[in-house]
Amino acid sequence: MTRQVKRAFKYRFYPTGVQAAELSRTFGCVRLVYNKALEERTRAWYGEQRRLSYVQSSAALTAWKKTGELAFLAEVSSVPLQQALRHLQTAFGNFFAKRAKYPRYKSRKKSRASAEYTRSAFTWRDGQLTLAKMADPVDIRWSRPLPEGTEPTTVTVSRDAAGRWFVSLLCEDSIAPAAATTTTAVGLDAGITSLVTLSTGEKVANPKHERRDRARLARAQRELSRKAKGSANREKARRRVAKVHARIADRRRDFLHKLSTRLVRENQTVVIEDLTVRNLLKNGTLARAISDASWTQLRSRRSLRHHPLEQLPQLVRHKPLTPSPASPAPSSATAGSCRPETRRLRCWQRRSAGHCRVESGIRCPVSAATVLPESMRRCSRRPRNR
Repeated sequence: MTRQVKRAFKYRFYPTGVQAAELSRTFGCVRLVYNKALEERTRAWYGEQRRLSYVQSSAALTAWKKTGELAFLAEVSSVPLQQALRHLQTAFGNFFAKRAKYPRYKSRKKSRASAEYTRSAFTWRDGQLTLAKMADPVDIRWSRPLPEGTEPTTVTVSRDAAGRWFVSLLCEDSIAPAAATTTTAVGLDAGITSLVTLSTGEKVANPKHERRDRARLARAQRELSRKAKGSANREKARRRVAKVHARIADRRRDFLHKLSTRLVRENQTVVIEDLTVRNLLKNGTLARAISDASWTQLRSRRSLRHHPLEQLPQLVRHKPLTPSPASPAPSSATAGSCRPETRRLRCWQRRSAGHCRVESGIRCPVSAATVLPESMRRCSRRPRNR
């Protein structure tokens, strides 16, 4: 059954000097409007105990444009400014629904520079995109074609810390779910030496992208530390550091996307350990290696959980077992299905006594027999020969 979905297609583009200046002004105005509206809402709530709606913020924006101090807001397209107010309204809605924290101010140096254009603020003609307040279309590098017969409904322009420009086109697309071609189930065990160990026995080596460029990154950071703050040379050095970080992030994202694509296409069920990476990063010795492995990104929204394929696998995330005082090793963790009198025994002792029903230390809703081979279902803990 075909269903209609909205999909975003991101491309890189190269603006001219005039276009770059116009977009930079738009980014600054969007950030200013967002912060000023947030300030007004915060003052109204904590000072007068009243809420401001999107309609009231939009009316305030019109008044700001008529003042002498903020008259420059009328020089850019009004649509990205209105979209900034809508984003702030969404942020407050998530906050009052207890889905997110209180909205924060946007920073010129740290926040993502972006502007959103709706259908009334851009022109799409013959496969070329022309934004509002611009005379010429933007030079987009079409790395992949848009769906045939579709036109973008929303355009988001952004610039990263390395100075690269990107445009995201939101389009309506038809997806026909494909029939399952396999019934294979696979279990994943994340690690540092091996990024992923599959239940089939295959080990995926950790590419260690940050470690490979560590010397280059350190050299760029040393050059940055020697530059005077506020100088043009410091800005150039900062851009070089950002380019090294972007290179590392791009290579890591590409590798994880290819890995997740292969796992999705080859298996119908994927079982992955639901690690609390935030707590693991408290280990000062392994924090850098864990961050470089990027386990969270592997199971994130763009990888395994919501992979951009017509046929998605069943993703099962199981919680890691908590080590017991008698056995600090993960493979000797306390099993919830064991009787109280046997919970202090080690895994191999529980298994030999016939009390433990947990396979290979994994508490998983999917049958371990369908996920793990016999060689991996045996417990890794054995008694020592004394």
